Amino acid sequence: MRRRHRRLQQEADLDITAFMNLMIVLVPILLINMIFAHTSLLELNFPDRGALSSDDVAQLQFQIIVRSDSLVVADSFGGIIKSVNKADGAQDYDYVALRDIMKELKSRVPDKKDITLMPQQETSYQTLVNLMDTVRSFKTVVAGSEVDAELFPEISIADAPEATSFSDTGGEI
Repeated sequence: MRRRHRRLQQEADLDITAFMNLMIVLVPILLINMIFAHTSLLELNFPDRGALSSDDVAQLQFQIIVRSDSLVVADSFGGIIKSVNKADGAQDYDYVALRDIMKELKSRVPDKKDITLMPQQETSYQTLVNLMDTVRSFKTVVAGSEVDAELFPEISIADAPEATSFSDTGGEI
């Protein structure tokens, strides 16, 4: 009879120290990068093409018409509230003056939350972003800390009407 010798087999140990070192370094780096990769979404409302009811026509709607040389703040009835002209030789619009107009409109109609931006086709993307930031909120100090106060957070976008000669008398709000 033959004897069968069993060779002693050792269980292989799993060496995961290199993997653990990688995780110790990789996890904090990924967590830190998540903070910098945070993106925010802004929900836009596009106007419907359907017919307007009589209730919609009677409702007040603020509009900002973006021209190449000015920003025209108007209402839905075609009345110009105020025009903010670019300074001579200025590359950008006067967003501070626009924010002041928006604050005044908000103080007069505090329940209003929506506004329509009406840019021309040659309006740059950065100008649209700056306008949205300007009309959405403004920084103010409340109880010793700086907070964002709401102006018109519900922003709609539409095409600017054809260029016409506005009879802006520079009237106040």
